[in-house]
Amino acid sequence: MRRSFIILLAANALSVTGNVLSVLAVPWFVLETTGSAVLTGVASFTTTLPIVISAAFGGTLVDRVGHRAGSMLSDLVSGLIVLTIPVLFLTTGLSYPFLLVLLFLRWLAATPGETARKAMLPDLAAAAGVGLERATAAYDGVHRGASMVGAPLAGVLILWIGPSTLLLVDGVTFLLSALLVGVGIPRMKRHRRDSGGYAGDLRAGLAFLRRDRLQFSATGMIVVTNLLDAGVTQVLLALYARDVAGDPRAFGLLAGVLGAGAMAGTIVYGAVGGRLPMRLTFGWCFLVAGVPRVLALALGAPLPVALAVTAVSGFAAGAINPILGILQYSRTPAPLRARVIGAMSAAAYVGMPMGGLLAGSLTEFTGLSTTLFVFAGVFLLVSVPPFVCRAWRELDRPQPAET
Repeated sequence: MRRSFIILLAANALSVTGNVLSVLAVPWFVLETTGSAVLTGVASFTTTLPIVISAAFGGTLVDRVGHRAGSMLSDLVSGLIVLTIPVLFLTTGLSYPFLLVLLFLRWLAATPGETARKAMLPDLAAAAGVGLERATAAYDGVHRGASMVGAPLAGVLILWIGPSTLLLVDGVTFLLSALLVGVGIPRMKRHRRDSGGYAGDLRAGLAFLRRDRLQFSATGMIVVTNLLDAGVTQVLLALYARDVAGDPRAFGLLAGVLGAGAMAGTIVYGAVGGRLPMRLTFGWCFLVAGVPRVLALALGAPLPVALAVTAVSGFAAGAINPILGILQYSRTPAPLRARVIGAMSAAAYVGMPMGGLLAGSLTEFTGLSTTLFVFAGVFLLVSVPPFVCRAWRELDRPQPAET
């Protein structure tokens, strides 16, 4: 069964790579075909909204059809929709409104696949004899690695073969992911599920998340920090690069160092995480992942110092997602797993579109340094619960989820 676990990681790597290719290929495609920055921005919004909708409501469908089938169907539909875009463009033509429809449907279909693969992880890891700490770290590491490789690969391929042909490659990655899951992962035991119809199943998942104070608190922390991270990444890093470092390359360097540090942190946590106290590890990593790097920027640190601090923050961030995965898997009953994961993912995404708007507006009124100090202060406040809230003590005493 170790083979099935490895195939799950490979399938997810293909699917994540496809998502990254889309994120870069679509804006270039729209710019080339319309020449309009406004229309490119509208297309970007059209790819963001369905992710939140699908994460919130798609998990329940995944629980109903089964995790393996949900992963396959999601990737198959996503791949076919992505392939439709360049095929229509190169043959009969593709209008901009219809492109928006296809983009909306493509991302609506893609998100449940990731939810389904995350939901399969604990069962396949157990069958393979892989501990949950290593399994969640491996999953997150593969996800981060695929994202890191996919972005520069997309940039090279856009120049080499063009965005329309790149979308053909993108579609094939999803079809290959569906094929890997279909051929390499056996049919799994279907967990007992609720019988109240879709709406009843959805309510059951949300009610469970609301009752679980620990997961509810963790979700709230992620909502706020993702909003802040979006503002830092989309606006504040660029302003620091322009106004403080005086070098636009600083923007890319800071983002790259953060990702590389997180990748290293994920690998290290996978190796030693099982021997660490989970609550304090999560609390300190969450604190270090946010506050120091933003505080360094607020203090106007020279670029080498900012890069060093950002690398440390990235390294700390590498343990966060694996621990969140352990939290979800150890406390969520298997029949509710996909819908709870989906609800937490939707919550994580929902504030992100506001992050850039908040950062830009606050900077306009108060200046870059003040905005960064405010962001660092909020990062600090939202990092407090693991240290002071009683519910977080349960993280060191995981309760086996029902099956």
